[in-house]
Amino acid sequence: QVQLVESGGGLVRPGGSLTLSCGASGLTFRLYAMGWYRQVPGKQRELVAEMSDMGPTWFGDFVRGRFTISRDNAKNTVTLQMNSLKPDDTAAYSCHARGEFGAVQGTEFWGRGTQVAVST
Repeated sequence: QVQLVESGGGLVRPGGSLTLSCGASGLTFRLYAMGWYRQVPGKQRELVAEMSDMGPTWFGDFVRGRFTISRDNAKNTVTLQMNSLKPDDTAAYSCHARGEFGAVQGTEFWGRGTQVAVST
């Protein structure tokens, strides 16, 4: 029922930019903090950025200052703008929904992920 679908992944050169988008359906969007996580084989999934409904935002330390997260509650979308990309940013990036309010508090959903490769 709940679906998170990512788009925008691909290959980009070091120093370049890429924008990822996530469309959500089957949930009351405003009740969820929306975020992006990334994972490489053999390592734990790590937070890239997360944004609550009213605007508070969290970033992974390694991406702070380079990436920007935004959300459009009217369209049920969350976007990650990535700038100054480095080879270490290469990973599978997944959209994430975390319930914040009422009956959905403590629930979470994941998208299937989209691959980002930063290489020459």
